Order: sequence, then structure tokens, then C-alpha cells
Amino acid sequence: MSDEAFTYRPIGVVRSPYRRRIDAPHQAPVVAGTEAGRPAEATLELDPALPEEVLRDLAGFDRIWLIFAFDRSEGWAPLVQPPRGPRVRRGVLATRSPHRPNAIGLSAVELVAVEGRTLRLRGVDLLDGTPVLDLKPYVPYADAFPDARAGWIDAVDEATGRHSAPGPRRPRRGTA
Repeated sequence: MSDEAFTYRPIGVVRSPYRRRIDAPHQAPVVAGTEAGRPAEATLELDPALPEEVLRDLAGFDRIWLIFAFDRSEGWAPLVQPPRGPRVRRGVLATRSPHRPNAIGLSAVELVAVEGRTLRLRGVDLLDGTPVLDLKPYVPYADAFPDARAGWIDAVDEATGRHSAPGPRRPRRGTA
């Protein structure tokens, strides 16, 4: 592998009600156990350096993919313990853990409205101030595979239910 590094400039920042990792859902559509118990409203504020025209024709899409930086991730590990299922450490690349070799995340969120340079969103799992590197429209024919297998997650879903959530957790000492 090459040691080549890539540099990205955020296209905007998310403003959400989640200030601490412990407050946010582990996955955007799974809100059981969160304080509100329903999908959170948020905004994406476009970087002033980008022309507003980059958002042209985005209105009308129900969902968008947010590609973002886990800017508060505290390093990574090859094995992590997912919040759902048995207490088993799994390969980080077989999970959606924020503790990854490259701290990049992906989230499909509802696009409520495009208002000038601001996108109104619903169903986010991002912390307030999260930098967004890019976004793409969610295209159902290309992005949805409802019959796809999900590896070890299929067994967890069978045992606990498809939309089970780990519930509220207590913060670890000294972390937010």
C-alpha cells in the first residue's frame, strides 16, 4: 500500500441536538433508547466558500448520504465490540465503529428541505459540529438491497429484533 495521504476540506458542518457521543443513536434510524425517542432534526450548513449552486436540483430527494469525518474519534483498533449483540470483539471493518483506520463515516438521512445554503435534515446520528466531507443523493434503485445478507448482524437481528437498540449507556469516566 502507498503512504499517500489525502486531504479533504469539509463542505459544511452539521448542527444537531447531540453534543456528546453518549446522546446520539448508534445508527440514524434506530432511536430507541435516545432521550427524544424519535428521529432528531438537524441542519447542514454549507461552507461559505462553496457556491450555493452546488445544491441545485437536490430538493426533491427524500434522502441523502452524508460522508463525514469522525472528528472526535480517539484513534482506532483492529478489533471493536459493537453495541448490539453478544459481547464479542469483531474486526473493525466488519462494523460501523467510529474507531477506524480512516475516521470516515457514512449516514443516510432524510432531507426535509433545501433552504438557501442550509439543508434541513431528520434522522441524523451525527454530533453537533461534525464536519461533512461530501454528500450524495440517495437513489433507491442503486442504494437499496433489501434482500442482502448482513453477516453477523443477521444473527443479532434474529435474536433481538431488526430495530433493537442497545439503549442508553453511561459515559465512561473522563469522556463525553
